[in-house]
Amino acid sequence: MHRWDKARETMTKNIRDADVAFIQALAEVLRENDLTEVKVKREYGEDDSLDVRVSRQQPQQVMAAAVAAPVAAAPVAAAPAAATPAESADPASDPGAVTSPMVGTIYLAAEPGAPAFVSVGTVVAEGDTLLIVEAMKTMNHIPAPRAGKVTRILVDDGSAVEFGSPLVILE
Repeated sequence: MHRWDKARETMTKNIRDADVAFIQALAEVLRENDLTEVKVKREYGEDDSLDVRVSRQQPQQVMAAAVAAPVAAAPVAAAPAAATPAESADPASDPGAVTSPMVGTIYLAAEPGAPAFVSVGTVVAEGDTLLIVEAMKTMNHIPAPRAGKVTRILVDDGSAVEFGSPLVILE
């Protein structure tokens, strides 16, 4: 084995060990903060990066308990204050539910004081921005997956959401 090959092998092993330690640390953050998902992109160079997504599934009963009694470290979307009997069913199971693709903070408008992207009754086309989820200081526009009418907005501006949390209902 050439000296350069041995050096490359040692460097690759060190990077792999660092990546494993990094992923284990993310899993620990996930567990300690009772999160369902953490997603990170690590840049090593111009053409070298590591995309990591660490997630876990929580039983529905645990999620319901978290909404009923939120813990300060666990961001959970607040339930609507006044729900009619038709709205009290689990919004995540509604066929028109648009769910959050990530953990983050919800913004209903492009900036403070600007009009909301949508309101109840707004008719949207596929791809129209419904709201923004800020995750790791990145503003992620959440597009309408299909054309329809917004019948419910299930989150408040500035509230925290988890991966899979229902955001709006489209009919």
